[in-house]
Amino acid sequence: MDNSTRHVVAFHGDGHGVEELTWGQRDVWDLMRRTGRTMNIGGTVPAAAGETVERIAALLRFLVSRHQALRTRLSQVDAGPPRQVVSGSGEIALEVVDTTGDPAEVAERLRVRYQTTAFDPFTEWPVRMAVVRSGGTLTHVVVMYYHVVVDGFAINAVVRDLAHLDQDTGLATAPAEGTQPLDVARQQRTPAARRQSEQSLRFWRRQLQRIPPRPATPTVAADPGQPRFWEVVCGSPATALAIRRIAARTRVASGPILLAAYAVATARLTGADTAVVQVLVSNRFRPGFAEAVGSLRQFGLCVIDATGPFDEVVARAWSAAIGANKHGYYDPAEHQDLVAGHDLSCYLNDRRAETRDEDPGPVPAEDDVRAALAASTVRWGVREDTYDGALYLHVEDAASYSLWGDTHRYTPDAIERCARDVEAVVVGAALGVVSAPR
Repeated sequence: MDNSTRHVVAFHGDGHGVEELTWGQRDVWDLMRRTGRTMNIGGTVPAAAGETVERIAALLRFLVSRHQALRTRLSQVDAGPPRQVVSGSGEIALEVVDTTGDPAEVAERLRVRYQTTAFDPFTEWPVRMAVVRSGGTLTHVVVMYYHVVVDGFAINAVVRDLAHLDQDTGLATAPAEGTQPLDVARQQRTPAARRQSEQSLRFWRRQLQRIPPRPATPTVAADPGQPRFWEVVCGSPATALAIRRIAARTRVASGPILLAAYAVATARLTGADTAVVQVLVSNRFRPGFAEAVGSLRQFGLCVIDATGPFDEVVARAWSAAIGANKHGYYDPAEHQDLVAGHDLSCYLNDRRAETRDEDPGPVPAEDDVRAALAASTVRWGVREDTYDGALYLHVEDAASYSLWGDTHRYTPDAIERCARDVEAVVVGAALGVVSAPR
């Protein structure tokens, strides 16, 4: 049996006020409204030995007080997009769940509830935190964030910022780093930011001219009794080894190599010579954004010729990724008008850390790559009624990725084949096998 109580945590932080949504916040807000997805992000971690409710409460107080994004709610005054409202103080609840059952199962149920229950952004603080306690001992901590105000890279910044929490006093040992959301919104109204947005949109316009506008229409008679979007989960140590061989040969990092493989795999699926991929851009390389806790991610556009030798596709993917990242910062309202009528339903989200430590070890031998194929796994994962895009590749690391597919556009067999092709393309290229879309 489980018993849930609420531990009230008071907070007070610097900065408060009302501003327009930032470009990143608006981007996620529009996406959530279009798809109906909750898009909550977070997870579960084991509690440290000897952890207490009081220490977790102090941690929650520290984070919410320190970062404007975590004490942001929204305000809707007309039919347009809402505004962000940052409070200087308030109270937030830490949920404490006492259980006599399996604490891991309880933590997972709690995580699922937090992740699948939509935030009320107008009344609820954008962070949910809970602890699971069994026999008086804390076993798990569960945290979930409202995606409009916090992106995945912001969560990484939150984790890094914990190094500035004095465990004895609960106070900060250093000032907060990174531009706060209210300041981001103000910056985005400056002439310099407007010029950046206009430059980015000009880039998008040039790329869009390289692809024919065609509406995204269902092409498959799907099973009406099944959710529309299916996930294929892949584990591939061989892919990680193969990428290192290709990186040594081409002197290109793993990101563009994975992008090139995805381009070839999707080109095979669609029968096209050109792959059109929207890549998630963190924008953390921009001044003041590296440690910012907020929503800064937007999409960049890659249009890649996927024909010919794979090393040539890698070179094109590298160039496309450079352009996409440089021009992934823009006013979403103007961007929506620009892309209307184009099928941009293929996405890539490389979830690895912004600074990726490429393996400096020796280049794997061909036999090592071949042997690693025996450890490859492919399985069906989650199925959902709504998602964004017809194909969406999420990369956890070079050996682990998942592909979401729209079964109204592609059959499950075709979606699985596309996921397998990502591995096949990279491994084939590493072993000297020519890979092309057809």
